[in-house]
Amino acid sequence: MNAIVVASEKVARDCIHFIKEERAEPETFLPIDYLEISPLNERLREVPGAKMVVDVVQFNTASVAAQLRKVVQFVCGNALVCETIKEARSVAFDRQERNKAVSLDGTLFSKSGTVSGGSSYLRTKARCWDEKDMMRLKERKDQLTAEMRDLMKLRRKDSDLKQIIAEAQGLQTRLKYSKTDLENLRKKAIPKYQADISRMESELANLDSQIQMQQESVEAKDSEMRKIRDQINQMEDLVFSDFCAEIGVDNIRDYEQEHLKQQTELDKKRLEFETQCTRLNAQLEYKQDQLAQQKKKLHKMEEIIDKEDRTMAEQRKDEEKMLVAVEEGQSKLLELKKQMLSKKSQVAASKAELDKKTQSLQEINRELVKLQQEALSVETALEQKRIARHNLLLACKIQGLPITLLSGSLNEISEVQLDTESESTSATMSFYEREAQLVIDYSGLDAELRSLQSDEEVEAYVGRLKESVSSIEGVLHRTTTPNLKALEKMREVKERLQGVTDAFDASTRAARKCSQKFEQVKARRLQLFNQCFEHVSIVIDQIYKRICRNSSAQAILSADNPDEPYLGGINYNCVAPGKRFMSMDNLSGGEKAIAALALLFAIHSSFRPAPFFILDEVDAALDNTNIGKVTSFIREESRENMQIIVISLKEEFFSKADALLGVYSDFDECMFSRILSLDLRPYPLVEEDNGKQADK
Repeated sequence: MNAIVVASEKVARDCIHFIKEERAEPETFLPIDYLEISPLNERLREVPGAKMVVDVVQFNTASVAAQLRKVVQFVCGNALVCETIKEARSVAFDRQERNKAVSLDGTLFSKSGTVSGGSSYLRTKARCWDEKDMMRLKERKDQLTAEMRDLMKLRRKDSDLKQIIAEAQGLQTRLKYSKTDLENLRKKAIPKYQADISRMESELANLDSQIQMQQESVEAKDSEMRKIRDQINQMEDLVFSDFCAEIGVDNIRDYEQEHLKQQTELDKKRLEFETQCTRLNAQLEYKQDQLAQQKKKLHKMEEIIDKEDRTMAEQRKDEEKMLVAVEEGQSKLLELKKQMLSKKSQVAASKAELDKKTQSLQEINRELVKLQQEALSVETALEQKRIARHNLLLACKIQGLPITLLSGSLNEISEVQLDTESESTSATMSFYEREAQLVIDYSGLDAELRSLQSDEEVEAYVGRLKESVSSIEGVLHRTTTPNLKALEKMREVKERLQGVTDAFDASTRAARKCSQKFEQVKARRLQLFNQCFEHVSIVIDQIYKRICRNSSAQAILSADNPDEPYLGGINYNCVAPGKRFMSMDNLSGGEKAIAALALLFAIHSSFRPAPFFILDEVDAALDNTNIGKVTSFIREESRENMQIIVISLKEEFFSKADALLGVYSDFDECMFSRILSLDLRPYPLVEEDNGKQADK
């Protein structure tokens, strides 16, 4: 994670505002007072051979150590650090629960199973490029990035301008309708509302008078009711006067209220007493049962205590033996640790020496390649010299030119050797070896000829000789009488020359046919490749837009070698929605996964449709939003175009499938697997139900 730590949320917002004003690249800020820290899994501190990253990070300043520890805990979480890659892989994947682990050389093992980083990865990546190519490619990349950034700015401004124009047109339309509504209100609605207000005011005055009349009527009825109640009380006092005098109360109404109240309280207390008795009896029975059970448990506990005492005595003896063994083991462990430290130092020294040897070996390999190239060029030049020497000797033999040889004879030279199609490479080499045994005597040459060294001097001298020969031949043709033997010899030479010329023409025609066939195959290959490349280049952008659910997303394919694209690499770049152009290496894991799916579907679903797809945890690096986008696209395509089998561990993904297959282990004398299947088609998704109801 590349982020900037700040003190508060306010500082982070100010920094983001400043970056937006300066139009700089976006950055991630971590405000200390805003971070929500999840509690650490304390059990991970007990994992052998590993330590939590939070525990090994040291802080130079004690005053801000607590705040920085909070940030480190937020970034690293429950990640573990190990010394070697083997230990990190074991801690990450071999335990019951997967953990996030990193080795000292930077190799990261995530819970999803992905492995990234590390020194071997960096060395492998570094060996792919040399420094010159890297600098040239970086300059080219910066240039293309600047051009792409300018194009994106222009395109973004164009879209903003279109949006502003559309908003202005919408505002003009709304203003027009608002003016129309205002005129209607002024002409029709306001007079109508004023008439309603005056009518309601008159009705309100009438209602006030009616309310006053009703209140007067109610007061009259209340006074009549009080008179009638007084008469009833007088009649009751008259009838029950003797009874009230006997019991000593003022009137019968007081007696009724007091007596009924006492009777009600008495019944209530009687009911409470009966309930309390029942509850106490039940508690007594329960306590008696509990007492009996406690006595039985006490007896059993006494037996268990006796047994445990005997066991503890035996265990104390075993403990004493184990302590002695532990002390011996600790001493051995210290010795082994010392040996391990010495071995580690030896390994580090050997590793450094190995790196030096590797660098020297690489330099030697580069020198060897250069020498091999030079040797190849020398062999090629030597082969050309051999061919030229052979042609010269053959011409001398055909023309009957006398050549003084110290060893060998011109009869060993045969023109059949010129037919390269009839001889193998080994035969040709043996022929050249025989020719190499022909030693020419140059002692009869003039000193001027022996002094010739370079090819240019020899060619210039040969040119002068040819001119003199041609002039002498002209003189001979004009002066000499024909020699019949010379004509016969010339005829034989011409026949041989004609045979050689025919063989050369046949070889030329065969080479021309091969060249034509090669050009046809090359054109056919280029046609087939461009057919696939152009189709995928068009379709991948459409598929990427559909997966991202945004028309501003872009997917671009470009070839390094436009003339013969199959001889070079293919560049694949994506512009995520709402982001600027970045290389594929700088995209997040989820964006890379979506880009890979777009390329996969563009090649195998449209150009050469595959019968079905098997996708293994393609949602590992996706968040819930991107999972929803990918599942929506897959559901749309699987209805008509594709059949897809997906391996997934996320409910957000497999809950939208047509059918589920689950594998679990069972144990019946041995461990074996069982399979569960569930058809989800009878249970439509909520989004599809809402869409169907909207259509209805």
